[in-house]
Amino acid sequence: MALTLDEVKQVARLARLAINEEEALATQTQLGHIFNLISQMQAIDVSQIEPMSHAQDLSQRLRDDVVSEVDQRERFQSIAPEVHSGLYLVPKVIE
Repeated sequence: MALTLDEVKQVARLARLAINEEEALATQTQLGHIFNLISQMQAIDVSQIEPMSHAQDLSQRLRDDVVSEVDQRERFQSIAPEVHSGLYLVPKVIE
């Protein structure tokens, strides 16, 4: 897909970019290269390739799920304005 110079200027106008004739020509060339690369990539058969979640075959290092802090809920709730059954009560803000 090749863009005409008028289409490049139209896209620049829609993007609120002020470009002169020289910049429009350079942009037309660059966009042409990008569209050629896209068409080459679309021509590749990827139906037999399994989708990946990441470009590299990595796995996360997970730590053991152990308690590392002491329970201070009573201490924190002792300074709260309102508490009921271990829950913080807050004023209603949506009617």
